[in-house]
Amino acid sequence: MMGRQWSLKSVRSPPLSGTNSYHTRWFDNVSSNDPYLGKRVVEEDYLWKKSVLLRELKSDSSQFGGSKGLYSGKKYIWHRKHLRLIGFVLGLMSSLFLLDSLMFSIIRSMNPQSGLLRRKSLSSQGMAGALAKLMQEHLKTNIKHLVLDERSGFIYEEKQPIVLYGQLLNMASSALAEKEFKPDSSMLWEEPYKQASAWKPCADKNNPIPEGKSTESTGFILVSANGGLNQQRVAVCNAVAVTSLLNATLVLPKFLYSNVWKDPSQFGDIYQEDYFMNLLKNEVNIVKDLPSHLESLDIEASLITDSDIVKEAKPTDFIKRVLPLLQQNGVVHLLGFGNRLGFDPMPHELQRLRCKCNFHALKFVPKIQQAASLLVRKIRKYDVARSLLDMQLLGDFMPDVPSKRHDHSPSKYLALHLRFEIDMVAYSLCDFGGGKFERKDLQDYREAHFPILAERLKKTGSVSPEELRKSGRCPLTPEEAGLVLSSLGFKRGTYIYLAGSQIYGGKSRMRPFTSLYPNVVTKEDLLTPSELAPFKNFSSQLAALDLIACATADVFAMTDSGSQLSSLVSGYRIYYGGGHAPTLRPNKKRLATVLAENGTLRWSKFEYRVRKMIEEGQRVRARAVGKSIYRQPRCTECMCKD
Repeated sequence: MMGRQWSLKSVRSPPLSGTNSYHTRWFDNVSSNDPYLGKRVVEEDYLWKKSVLLRELKSDSSQFGGSKGLYSGKKYIWHRKHLRLIGFVLGLMSSLFLLDSLMFSIIRSMNPQSGLLRRKSLSSQGMAGALAKLMQEHLKTNIKHLVLDERSGFIYEEKQPIVLYGQLLNMASSALAEKEFKPDSSMLWEEPYKQASAWKPCADKNNPIPEGKSTESTGFILVSANGGLNQQRVAVCNAVAVTSLLNATLVLPKFLYSNVWKDPSQFGDIYQEDYFMNLLKNEVNIVKDLPSHLESLDIEASLITDSDIVKEAKPTDFIKRVLPLLQQNGVVHLLGFGNRLGFDPMPHELQRLRCKCNFHALKFVPKIQQAASLLVRKIRKYDVARSLLDMQLLGDFMPDVPSKRHDHSPSKYLALHLRFEIDMVAYSLCDFGGGKFERKDLQDYREAHFPILAERLKKTGSVSPEELRKSGRCPLTPEEAGLVLSSLGFKRGTYIYLAGSQIYGGKSRMRPFTSLYPNVVTKEDLLTPSELAPFKNFSSQLAALDLIACATADVFAMTDSGSQLSSLVSGYRIYYGGGHAPTLRPNKKRLATVLAENGTLRWSKFEYRVRKMIEEGQRVRARAVGKSIYRQPRCTECMCKD
């Protein structure tokens, strides 16, 4: 992260505990037109000075040979004038060798298997050759993109920060500096509409079994859910509803292994099996395994895939297509089952059952709750439950009774789901200012991971990036997310928890954001390697930590309302938040219109338009027909209104 802002009015914020993977130190002297045309980092500035000083000394020494007498006459004066310079140069040269050793150690630790960099090569081939090999090694192993400048003798990152809205970014920096010592507005941390507190959770009520409904099971339903944590969660809740609809028995769902997610986790690795079964036992028959007398059957004969069921299917579609096969074979296997069950029209009890499953029955296992509570405690500096959200998601690992040592309020934090991973960026077909290198990089990714999309583009072409942006179909960049937060009034020192996978473009893409908000942390920053070790290579379990940290945050901000994680988090905050869990959801189409006026828009006007956009997105509305009950549970099937 950038420890200091490039605005001359900025004030250093107190550092957040834990190592921040994005921290990078920057300097104050920056052009007013471009916040990134300032001095380089310490190492680059140092190597540049060394090159210039050596050239100057070489030039000076060539002039002294012309007149020995003149040299002798001015020897004393020369020594007095340049004694400090000589000492400085000798100090720089010593530091250079120390820097060389440090660079060698770092690179070897990052790539211990490499044989290309040896101390022998440094001594035999000299600094220039060693640096050239260093550059080649980094490029081959994708550690960094480095370029060697032979004229100055230093190496620098090829990927420079990409700034699309330089003028707005400068104005945002100045605005944050002006607000540094002003009181923090409490409105930022509250929902603007009091009607939100009128909705209360009530999907967990057990309704009596309707008269005339048979208690005999029609058969067993096997479910294999695909996708990541959030897609699998939706699939489980939909499977519970379908099982109840068909009066069947559900076998605990299985999670398919994905080459994308590469996570072998099963239901019991993420959710509490017994709790899940006991909470739903009065409404749905659930067993852990298929009975032994059915295991030998040809399950393939009872296979139902996504191609057999239309997307957003109605309950009648399952009765017509699945029930006959279930009655005939005694078992049905729903393979890849995900969003096959629509939201409307839907019987009241089935809708309520889906809400009960999502918001009540699916409890994370203690291992995940414990790590998540540690995560939240570290950023809050407070280990007591503060809300119903805490108690539901963190269980007994966040006590609800404060100890005597708690004589201060917890630190507030904002959680941000910055959906700017390479898959999202590549699939969007948008342009993000990275030039030819970025366009080729994204095209290569599409061809490798989205071959159908790549082939279609070759045949039909695509909509222009400008039109995609105007229509609101481009994911927000970190720079755009930073501009939104600063326009809302969040101060520079705000603690921000960053959820999600690796940001495309890494540090260089994050720098516009961290220049405004340096206190950004991830779970990797807050938890030690030993604390994260149980979750290594389990992406769904790591995603569960993000989900909990976002849901329990004082404010949650998303950049893509269509993502499953953002949808589930916002739904949780509505269901358990009691009107005190604000969620910021930008309208990308409206925001694109505002950002298009970057060169002429005054900051006060930008603030007004963005705030109005966010407040309209926070209006308290009942769930509209066809909308997800997981994202918008404000409906009579899920919640009760005072």
